[in-house]
Parts: sequence; structure tokens; C-alpha cells
Amino acid sequence: MNRRQLTLILVAALVIGGLGLWLRSRRAASYQTSSGLMGQKVLGDFDVNSIAHITIRHGTNEVNLVQKDEVWTVKERGGYKANFSEISEFLRKLWELKIIQAQAIGPSQLARLELTAEGEKPGTVVELKNAKGEVVRSLILGKQHRRQPTESSPFGGDEGWPDGRYVMVSGKTNLVSLVSESFSNIEPKPEQWLNKDFFKIEKVKSVAVTYPNATNSWHIARDTETSELKLVDAKPDEKLDASKVSSIPNALAWPSFNDVVIDPKPEVTGLEKPTVAVFETFDGFTYTVKVGNKHDDSAYYLAVAVNANYPKERTPGQDEKPEDKEKLDKEFKEKTEKLNEKFKQEKSLEPWVFLVPKWSLDSLLKERHALLTEKKEEPKPAASTATPAHEVSPVDAVLPPVPPPPEPPKPPKPE
Repeated sequence: MNRRQLTLILVAALVIGGLGLWLRSRRAASYQTSSGLMGQKVLGDFDVNSIAHITIRHGTNEVNLVQKDEVWTVKERGGYKANFSEISEFLRKLWELKIIQAQAIGPSQLARLELTAEGEKPGTVVELKNAKGEVVRSLILGKQHRRQPTESSPFGGDEGWPDGRYVMVSGKTNLVSLVSESFSNIEPKPEQWLNKDFFKIEKVKSVAVTYPNATNSWHIARDTETSELKLVDAKPDEKLDASKVSSIPNALAWPSFNDVVIDPKPEVTGLEKPTVAVFETFDGFTYTVKVGNKHDDSAYYLAVAVNANYPKERTPGQDEKPEDKEKLDKEFKEKTEKLNEKFKQEKSLEPWVFLVPKWSLDSLLKERHALLTEKKEEPKPAASTATPAHEVSPVDAVLPPVPPPPEPPKPPKPE
């Protein structure tokens, strides 16, 4: 080996060694940057109470949750009340959201992690705004991180389950954070963010259902909560089947709705000629429930009106003792306050038309004949099969009797 070759080898070794040191230092710097960000808040510190508008957008779908007069509403549903607990929980998670892993990537890698606002697989954009409409914080919820199972399952599910999500603060396209929240339920679906509190009919005294065809209508009632239901104005041949009507008083004890209808058209909803169910309760509430057409064979259009007439003051008993008065007054006050709150909440439902799942009305929407006992047909008398002792033939009744044959001549007497 000559001197020149040795020099070239030494220069090459120095270059390779220097390049290795540079790459090592770059990796170390990247690791230090990621380690330095771990545990920090993704969105930093901000006044969560100043947020009065949340926009959630995914592709062309969008939902806006807006606070009006200190009440959260869903803009895409005509300002119907939103689910406050869901919104407050979402805001709390965003405020507390911390980095468990940070990664510096180039713009070309954003689509792979679904961290672009547009494209084939866009992320979910979340904007937090104040009352003036100014954006306080904004981020993109990207691809979910999934924990892979240690062993394959014979039932499938080898894709794992979500245990985190990649997120990116808007404007910081060079830094991606992995967080422990999956945000699986954060979607731009207006019906998902509605306050699903509905009316609740309890302690039913009577139910009257009126169909457009009057022959199908019926009215049942009872004297007490535990007494038997009776068919009002029953015909002589009609008898109520207790097993068929036992579930009717509880038919709307826990109703639910799927969505709120915006700009309902009577010719579509069928509420101009509805089936009307009127419930009266022992607490003094009267519910008028109007049921319209079916929607996609899975739900009905429904509207409800509520009135109430219950005592506002307690009438003391004749033999009421002074020591019992305070207790009874307190109990009456608490009950009245609950009824007032119930009436206020349910009365607020009157301007709206709802989509109610079909199954929740099946036990109520029965025609009159379906509530009655089945009529048993009386057996017909069996036809007689005995043969009469003698039956005169029509021929015998017409033909004369046949005369007997003549006697043979007698022989002559001997002389």
C-alpha cells in the first residue's frame, strides 16, 4: 500500500466517522426534543370557560355547538338543546390533553396519519372559539393508534383496539403528537350531540287513542294505580283482555328519540291527520301525543303537548298534629318543586317534531280489536244420523195395492 492509498483510506474513514457522529447527534437531538415534550399539554393553557362555540368538521360534514344564553345548542338542529355533559367532558379532555409521544415529520407524511383537513382520508378538525367567534385553539384529530393483541384470535379482531390517537395543532405541521385519548365518539353528527332528555309519563290514570278510522279507537281507564284497567264505553259483546293491555300504562314511561326534524312539512310527517294518544296521570298531568307517518320504516314522526293541574298548596288534614305539619309541608314542597321542574322541561318540547323509534310505540299503537278477548264460536249441533222406522216411498203413496192372485178351481165332487 502506497502513501497515496493510505491517505485516501484515512480521509474516507474520517468522512464516514464524521457522518456517523452527525447522524447520532441528530437522533439524540430528536430524542431529546420528543422527551422534552412528553407530558406537556397539546393545546397549552387556555381559559376553557371562555369557549362558547365548538366546530367539528370532517370532510364536507360539520356540526356547530353554540352557547346561547348560557345554554349549549346544536346549530344544525335549529338551536335545539345540546348535551351539556358530553360537551363539558370533551372540553375537559382537550384542556387536559397531554403528549405521550412527539414526532417531527414532513408534510408528505401527514396524509398517512390522516392529519390533513382535506383529501381522501381527512382528519377531524376541531375549532374552539370564544363568544366573538374568534378561534382560541384548533387541532386535527388524525388516525387512531391501535394496540395489537399478543395472540391472534380465532374470532377475528386482529386489527387491535384503539388506545390513542395522532393529533396535530393547526399551523404546526412539523410536529405530530400521540395522545392517550382515542376520541372515538367525536364526529360531526348533529343528532349525536342533542340533549336526549324527553318526556316521561308515569302514574297513568287513563289512555285514549284516537285513530283517523274511528272504529279502531279506544279508551281505557282505572280508578287507582293498582286497580284493573277497564274499557270505557264498552259494547255488550266486548271484553278487555288484561294480558293485552297490561303494558299500555308504561308504554311511554321511558321514551326516547333519534333526532329532531328541522322544517317539518305536514304532508311528509303526516301530523295534519295523526293518530292521537291522550294520557292522564294521577299527578294531574295530561299528555297529548300525536303520531304521524313512518320514517324509513324504523321511526315515527311525533309531537307532544303537555298540560298540568296539580295542587300548589297543601291542605292540612283534620286530625293533623302540629309536630307533623313541618314534615308534611317539607315533603309537599319538595314534591311540588319536582313537578314544576318536570312540567317546565316537558313543556319546552312542544315546538319540536321528533323521530321516535318504532319499537317504542308498538305497545301503544294497537287497534281496538287487538285489546279484546277473542270470541269463541259456539259448537253447532251435530246432524241426526238415525234411520226412521218406516219411510213411505213416494211411489207407494201413488200406486194402488196389488190384488192377490185368484184361487185355483176346486175339483168336482164324486157322485
